[in-house]
Amino acid sequence: MSSIETDDRLDRPLLALIGVVLLGGLLGILNSTMAAVATKTLASALDASLSTVGWASTGFLLAVTATIPFTTWAVDRYGGRRLWLVGLALFVTGALASGLAWNADSLIAFRAFQGVGAGLLDPLVLILLARAAGPARAGRVMGLMGVVLSLGPVLGPVAGGAVLDALSWRWMFLLSVPVGLLAWLLALRVLPADPPAGRHPAAGLDVLGLALLAPGFAALVLALSQTAEHGAFTAWQALLPLVAGLALVLAYVPHALGSRRTPPLIDVRLFAGRGFTASVTIMGLGGLANFATLFALPLYHQQVHGHGVLAAGLLMAPAGLGGAIAMPLAGRLSDRIGARGLATGGALLAGLSAFVLTGIDADTGEAWPVLAALTIGLGMGCFSAPTMGSLYRSLPGPLVAQGSSVLYMLNQLGAALGIALVTLVLQTSGDVVTGLHGVFRLVTVAVVAVLAVIPLLPGRTRTAPSEPDDRGQSIAR
Repeated sequence: MSSIETDDRLDRPLLALIGVVLLGGLLGILNSTMAAVATKTLASALDASLSTVGWASTGFLLAVTATIPFTTWAVDRYGGRRLWLVGLALFVTGALASGLAWNADSLIAFRAFQGVGAGLLDPLVLILLARAAGPARAGRVMGLMGVVLSLGPVLGPVAGGAVLDALSWRWMFLLSVPVGLLAWLLALRVLPADPPAGRHPAAGLDVLGLALLAPGFAALVLALSQTAEHGAFTAWQALLPLVAGLALVLAYVPHALGSRRTPPLIDVRLFAGRGFTASVTIMGLGGLANFATLFALPLYHQQVHGHGVLAAGLLMAPAGLGGAIAMPLAGRLSDRIGARGLATGGALLAGLSAFVLTGIDADTGEAWPVLAALTIGLGMGCFSAPTMGSLYRSLPGPLVAQGSSVLYMLNQLGAALGIALVTLVLQTSGDVVTGLHGVFRLVTVAVVAVLAVIPLLPGRTRTAPSEPDDRGQSIAR
């Protein structure tokens, strides 16, 4: 066991590792969310339609989703440090190329290339931190990571608007280059060397599994993205990738359960563990509720009260601030008292706050939605960090990479579903206020579902789980 893992304190080597990893994670989130607010500017600058330029963001997201299953295998084959450095190099190269793009097609291609780098980095944030922390400190380390997850989606649009007000659109991408280079140099110094490790260090790549999972999850994300764009699940642009994605993912299940010399990319028997299934379900529902809230609140401030994009982003910021405050505290406490009580209290607070927002209208004082956004963030932070901590406290070490990938993919699917449902509710409502009431009813229902799943989380544990046998049977239940 390394010196980092000898007790439950966050000593200097671990704190340095956390800081460097979170810098890379924040870079990816900020870059993707900043670009989302620049669609109109990019369309005008590149002389392209809004739908065409939209593929710069969609292509990035699809590349991220398609790369994550490969990362699950590659981190054990090549080592986390090596893969992190490669991912950062690809991301920074893609950012530089995107900033120098000469037309919409080149921008879309470079953003997709950048998405491959982000697809390596995003799950590695979870994997590297979980492995470095160990079971005893999983909650507090996941809580620190939650600061990035909470603030990134909020700060991105605000930073993007500020850059567009003062500089050329190219700087949205070019600013990532020096920061990315700094993150790469720090990672080179701080991340410990790690030879390939894992349950089967020399195992070959599950090629068929990758061919099913990577395009399968990407197709599901595309379907949800197209649902949001076209306002219907039944539009062929959404229905076709939805059917294809479901077919590919379902076909992976018998493939993964079959007997073979090459282990499956993701062992579906993970879902036989009650604690694992509860954790990833809560994070999926949390992603839906969080992104539905972050998508709807700016619309309320803009369309009901007439604020600009930057002001609306600032008024929505307390939702991220609440999560950033709650997650480190809740994560640290969960290492001592377990996840269930904290998660229950957080879900109750978030659910009540979302229910309060079902009554807002044009006559509501703006302080109340801002306060409700803050308490929603606090509540979600109180159930998110303990949930992630409980997952890593109960997951055998060799399965951390697989569990992290599943957690991240389901959270991303939940986020995409939340945005798609918000769009559908708003488009089918008679007016904006009625639509927003429906959105926050949806958020309330999602948080109530979280409450129903919380009792299935693993109980308090002070010891690391046993190592699995060569078929990975030791899975928390």
